[in-house]
Amino acid sequence: MEPKKQDFYQLKLYVTGTTPQSLKAIANIKKICDDHLPQKYELEVIDLYQHPNSTHENQIIATPTLLKKLPLPVRRIVGDLSDTQKVLARLDLD
Repeated sequence: MEPKKQDFYQLKLYVTGTTPQSLKAIANIKKICDDHLPQKYELEVIDLYQHPNSTHENQIIATPTLLKKLPLPVRRIVGDLSDTQKVLARLDLD
C-alpha cells in the first residue's frame, strides 16, 4: 500500500551504539523509507549511549526500537528491525 499524499512519516529509531544489530536496523529502516516513503519522512536516529535519558522518557524497553510518531496512531516496533516485511506491516506500508 502506498502512503496517502498527505501522509508524512515522522520516525525515531533508538539504538545502542554501533552494534551489528543497530547497524542492520539503521540500514534497513533507511532503505524502507527511501523505497516506500521518498521525500515523505523524517528519520531521527537516537543513540541511547549518547542520550541515556531517552530510555526512561520514552519508555524504551529494548533496542533497536522504531517509534512512528506521525501519521497517527503512534506505533512502537521493538526487536528485529531487519525484517522488512514486519516493519512494512507495522507502518501500514505493506
